[in-house]
Amino acid sequence: MTQYNQFKVSIENNIAHVAFNRPTKANSLNLEAWEEMKAIFEALHKNKNARVIVLSGEGKHFCAGIDLQLLMNVSQFDETCEARKREQLREFIIKLQDCISAIEKCRKPVLAAIHKSCIGGAVDIVSACDMRYCTEDAYFSIQEINLGLVADIGTLQRLPKILNPGIMAELAYTGRKVFGQEAKEIGLVNRVYADKESMMEEVMGIAKEIAKKSPVCIRGTKEILLYTRDHSVEESLNYMVAWNASMLLSNDIFEAMAAYMQKREAEFEG
Repeated sequence: MTQYNQFKVSIENNIAHVAFNRPTKANSLNLEAWEEMKAIFEALHKNKNARVIVLSGEGKHFCAGIDLQLLMNVSQFDETCEARKREQLREFIIKLQDCISAIEKCRKPVLAAIHKSCIGGAVDIVSACDMRYCTEDAYFSIQEINLGLVADIGTLQRLPKILNPGIMAELAYTGRKVFGQEAKEIGLVNRVYADKESMMEEVMGIAKEIAKKSPVCIRGTKEILLYTRDHSVEESLNYMVAWNASMLLSNDIFEAMAAYMQKREAEFEG
C-alpha cells in the first residue's frame, strides 16, 4: 500500500479505511492533501482488495475543509494579465472539483464517518460519499457564505439531491451549523452516535456487510444509483436493461445461489 503524507490508508478484510491525517490543523486540506485524496480514490477504484471504503478523520475533527492558507494564495497567481489570472483560477477550481469527483467516480461505496467539524470543503467531500454517519457533537456548515464565497466544488450541486430544497437553501444562505441530531432529521446523515468509538464500530460493521456482497453487483448498484439520480425514470430503466443484459450472468450470481442453498457464506472474486 502506498504511503501518504496527509492521509492514513489501510485495507483489511476487503474494507479500505481512509483517514484525514492533519490533526494539528483540524484535518484542513492543503494542496498536497487535495492531490493525495484524488490519487487515493483513483487507486481504490482499481484495487480488487477494496470492496468498500470508510472515510474518517484522525484527531479531534473530521475535516475543517480547505486550508485557509491555500485559499489566500489563490489570488496570488504570477500573471499580470487579468484574463490569464482568471484562466488559472478556473483551472484551480476544476482541479479541486476533480479531487472530490474522484470519490463519486470510485466504483466502491464510500461511507463517511464524521465527528466534530465538517465545514466548507468537507461538506463538498461528504456530499460525494454514498452514505454519511456522524456523532452527536458533529456539526456541518456551508462555511463559504461566511467567507464571502459561493461554494464552488460540489456542495451546491450534490447536496440538493440529498436535502429538501428549502432546507438546502437555508443552509446555503446562512452557513449556520447543523449538529448531529438535526443532520439526521433533515436526511443529511443516516444515523447519529454518542461518540466516535461507537460510530466507527457501527460503520465498520455496515462496511463489513457490504464487503460480503458480490463486488460486481455492488459496483453496478452504485453506478445505477448515480445514473438514476441524474436522469428520468424512463432513461434509467433503459440504462438498467443495458447494464443487466451485459452483466447479469456473472460468476457471482451462481456463487450467491450456491451459497444460499448450502447455507454458507458466499466467496466472490474481487
